[in-house]
Amino acid sequence: MEHSHRYRAYPSDEVAMAAEHHIDIHRQLYNHVKWDYTNSPKDDKPSEYQQNNKLPEWKCRWSVFAELHSKAAQATVARFHDNLSNLRKKKEKGYNVGRLKRQSPSEYQSVTYNQSGFDLDNKRGRDGFAYVRFSKIGWVKIRYHRPLPDHATIKEVTLKKETTGEWFVSFSLETDDEHVPEKPALDTLDASNSVGIDLGIQNYIHTSDGKTVDWLDLEDEYERLRREQRKLSRKEHGSNNYEKQRRKVAKVKRKIQRKVLDYQHKITTWLVKEYDAVFVEDLNVSGMLQGNGNARNKQDAAWRQFITLLEYKGDLYGTYAVQVEAAGTTKECAKCGVETAKPIWVREHSCPSCGFETGRDANAAMNVLQRGFSELGLGWPEDTPVETALPTDTAGFQRVSAKRVCRGNLDRLSDGV
Repeated sequence: MEHSHRYRAYPSDEVAMAAEHHIDIHRQLYNHVKWDYTNSPKDDKPSEYQQNNKLPEWKCRWSVFAELHSKAAQATVARFHDNLSNLRKKKEKGYNVGRLKRQSPSEYQSVTYNQSGFDLDNKRGRDGFAYVRFSKIGWVKIRYHRPLPDHATIKEVTLKKETTGEWFVSFSLETDDEHVPEKPALDTLDASNSVGIDLGIQNYIHTSDGKTVDWLDLEDEYERLRREQRKLSRKEHGSNNYEKQRRKVAKVKRKIQRKVLDYQHKITTWLVKEYDAVFVEDLNVSGMLQGNGNARNKQDAAWRQFITLLEYKGDLYGTYAVQVEAAGTTKECAKCGVETAKPIWVREHSCPSCGFETGRDANAAMNVLQRGFSELGLGWPEDTPVETALPTDTAGFQRVSAKRVCRGNLDRLSDGV
């Protein structure tokens, strides 16, 4: 299993200058790899392996490339081909995608070393800190707030400078399957230890067993962002004052992103610890953002990031995390399967066929749970939550505020708090 750990870094001024210099050379190499690929015949495009073999020739021809560590240069070639592969996969899925573009200095802000060219010294310096050596750049101090797992192998290390000016070091780790928790046997799954998740509008999530988690309130942060952006618009573009204000705007945006990510970490960790199987809708997030209405809230939700975290933590904690088809989950009756059209403002489900009534999001979550069992090749269990679903006018659903989630109290949900 592959996963990663990220640490805040504090390079000295000298090392930071060296890192920025090397990152810029890697940016030039990336653009040259793109140029070489683009200008090759359509029926004879070079592979990653072929372009790696060209690196010695390029280093002889352009001495600036000779400053780079060999493995780091190969990682830059791999970066281009990974981006190309991701673009191709999106195109195959029907997305309207363009071409890879040249990277500007403001867009290319990281360097990766794989297999060699780096060392970790977690015994140097005082407690809570460690040092990472990057070949041809130097030693970088990091806040070592959590140790790397004993059974994990470091596959690669990335040094990145954020738009805020902060530096981070990320370790890409690989853990053997024997050290990863086993997922429970499929025949042990039922409606009591499994859950369907509806990614909602009124609530951030709604579960099939009647729990809801509120949206994270970011209005104060967005108000501050608007103020800082207005100040930025009054600065002369390219001036020192403009750059200072640009960093302030970037820091406010980064704070919003961190709050959302921290919120998602807490929710997903609770879910994979609480249940043996978690089923979630496979949403077309980019399509939703292009649609009309409430786009900012949809972006704040970062649902694709939420789903990615859920799948990653499912592997980490030995829990099934499965995506299911999202189409029709709100229309279908969770009890009888009859479809009923509902405008977005109708928040209750009332089936004209069987009379089953519950909240719109609750009905969708129950459908997600049923589809999850089908996805795993299981029959629908006897103890279905549909039979005991609460009507929409009851106060029996367990609601959790965003503030409580931020305080780390989600684990108390299982106790009915």
